[in-house]
Amino acid sequence: MSRLVLASKSPSRAALLAGAGLDFATEPSGVDERAVEEPLLATKAGPAAIALHLAEAKALDVAARRSGDLILGADQTLGLGAERFVKPNSIAEAREQLVHLRGRSHQLHSALVLARDGVVLWRHVSAATLTMRTFSEAFLDRYLATVADEVTTTVGCYRLEGPGIQLFETIDGDYFTILGLPLLPLLAELRTRGILEP
Repeated sequence: MSRLVLASKSPSRAALLAGAGLDFATEPSGVDERAVEEPLLATKAGPAAIALHLAEAKALDVAARRSGDLILGADQTLGLGAERFVKPNSIAEAREQLVHLRGRSHQLHSALVLARDGVVLWRHVSAATLTMRTFSEAFLDRYLATVADEVTTTVGCYRLEGPGIQLFETIDGDYFTILGLPLLPLLAELRTRGILEP
């Protein structure tokens, strides 16, 4: 019997699916994200297109190993105008990113792809706009000390479900999109496909 498989090691995405009552397995993709992005960046692809391409690559990678299963690939990118951000490699890089984002509006693009047996069955991208407040250096120091190395695990260097919410002035968009898994469109598609009851 076909099984839903999350092609990610993200604990927040798994928690969202579990919280919604879904029965699923997890199998992280082995895709080298930077290598997949390289040709896209060369053609000046936007953050939404990159997120969708990465989600598709992850779904197809795991689908190649899980015959018959329905694979869910997911990815999220952060764009500030034409600039694109990735997860920082250190707390120092996180500080630089947060200083750059401070007082400005950026967009999160969250993409989902469902695939089975090498075929992409469904694609979706949602976007949200977040505006950081003009926080002080003292606040930034305290924030980085509080979240410590966790700051390197997310694009944008924050989690809205934690102290990261204090970075923001306004948020316009779906909460689940911000968390990296647009849950309502996914649930609708799973109902359409008979995975969930209508």
